[in-house]
Amino acid sequence: MFSSWSFANISFCQPPAFLMIGIPGLEAVHGWISILFSSMYTAALTGNCLIFLAVRRTPSLHQPMYYFLSMLALTDVGLTLSTMPTTLAVLWFDHRLIGFSACLAQMFFLHFFSVVESSVLLAMSFDRFVAISNPLRYASVLTDSVIIRIGLAIVARATVSLFPLPFLLKRLNYCPGKILLSHSFCFHADVMKRACADITVNIIYGLYVVLSTVGFDSLLIVLSYTLILHTVMSLASPRERIRALNTCVSHILAVLVFFIPVIGVSMIHRFGRHLPPIVHALVAYVYLVVPPVLNPIIYSVKSKPIREAMLWVLREKRKG
Repeated sequence: MFSSWSFANISFCQPPAFLMIGIPGLEAVHGWISILFSSMYTAALTGNCLIFLAVRRTPSLHQPMYYFLSMLALTDVGLTLSTMPTTLAVLWFDHRLIGFSACLAQMFFLHFFSVVESSVLLAMSFDRFVAISNPLRYASVLTDSVIIRIGLAIVARATVSLFPLPFLLKRLNYCPGKILLSHSFCFHADVMKRACADITVNIIYGLYVVLSTVGFDSLLIVLSYTLILHTVMSLASPRERIRALNTCVSHILAVLVFFIPVIGVSMIHRFGRHLPPIVHALVAYVYLVVPPVLNPIIYSVKSKPIREAMLWVLREKRKG
């Protein structure tokens, strides 16, 4: 099956495909596990599409906070669609092959939407800071044109940061028999370890991308909430303090749901070589599958306007 390796010269080769795995050690129950994953993917796509439609079709939600929420929902849809085809193919049909170019494309979009989600969460923390520290200027600071520019900057930043990754992997010389990946999708850290060449450049650039995007964003989010807390504590009334902090609860939960698994994945890929393969797989699935599932639940439970708008969209769909 893999006899026709692609040679540029006698010392350089790329595999025509990689071999993915599902959850190591649980192959016998992949059929049952696929039911869980199918349900989670369905919930993620349904919930995030509902949030996007609710914001789009409800004029009262045409506000900066909800525009950023719709960006988050679209990002979660993209993140879900990045991994869903290969994961379900492995779990449902035991279809484990993924072409080399397809693997690089999936890797790019997977990391692209991760960086975009990190950036959107940062933008949402800025939105909360402006709303709480300077509510009278909130609408004049975060105008529609400013929000559009923020959205374009987020997409441009993710594209520029991640564009070199596929080319850095394509230049590597791969071992002919080293084609087994650690997941049912393509991670940069996982793919580069299949190479039989010096991957120092890949390691350094990968670390740079993580620190300059997710790492930088997390620091700015902490700074935003430090300033928010300082502003809230200066309010005279305890009721006003609680009301101000209550507007941040959904965002704080979304930040925790995203960044805790990100830190876990980064730490395990760099320092967890001794851990069982199932741990690597489960942490990666939590990182990629759980946030898109939980974000719609968090915002629909904590935000009455979003919950009512989502229910209205569902009623309109049923009437149609």
